[in-house]
Amino acid sequence: MAIAGLVGVAVFTRRSNFDAMRRFYVEALGLVPLSDRPGFVNFEWDGIRLTVAVHSELAAANPEPRHVMINLGTDDIDRDVARLRRSGVPIVRPPEVEHWGGRVATVTDPDGNYVQLLEFPRV
Repeated sequence: MAIAGLVGVAVFTRRSNFDAMRRFYVEALGLVPLSDRPGFVNFEWDGIRLTVAVHSELAAANPEPRHVMINLGTDDIDRDVARLRRSGVPIVRPPEVEHWGGRVATVTDPDGNYVQLLEFPRV
């Protein structure tokens, strides 16, 4: 058996923080849900899904957000970071140019997970 590729990423949260997590991903980031129901919301791009869901065994927010980072593409990182800043989203790293020519910014979701925005170089 061979791994066929990435099909999705799940971000789990506590029930008490699900509404804040949903608002972050849907309202602050502007992602359009594929499925949206109590305790569960997911998004899809070309068959790859990002899911935010309640997990009954979580007791606290992520104490160390550097273990996993969610990378989301954008075509205007300055616009998106400005919108997130106005929404009160913590900006960990403002947009910066990377050695590969793209730009990267890092924010945190309500559970403390790092979400990185990537703007790829225009060809």
